[in-house]
Amino acid sequence: MQLVSGEKGFELVHESGNWLMKKDLGFSPVEMLVASIGGCGAYVYEKILTNSTIDFTIKSVDISYERTEDKPAKPLSQVTILFMIQVPEEAQGKAERALKLIGKNCPVMQSLDPAIEVIEKVQFI
Repeated sequence: MQLVSGEKGFELVHESGNWLMKKDLGFSPVEMLVASIGGCGAYVYEKILTNSTIDFTIKSVDISYERTEDKPAKPLSQVTILFMIQVPEEAQGKAERALKLIGKNCPVMQSLDPAIEVIEKVQFI
């Protein structure tokens, strides 16, 4: 991976087009980290549900975050991932219990400072 300095800020080089890493013009580095947490969590949850032979459709994943305002760098303190999924009623309990396996199997979450709390939730639609 490579960052280059562009006209509007640092860009992450990608063969399909560079990603601008500047708040208000693209995604800030913190937003990209939060998106990586959510994306990794979604792929891991999808794999867990598939391996558990649960019929499901993930419709969307909503990700929110909080930062520690009283520290100079304002690091992440919490990330909440809400999976909006369709699952047959009889499998919903199993799908909800599967949430606890995400953090143990997500390399992005495993790479975070332990002070960052990641909360996984599911909403059945």
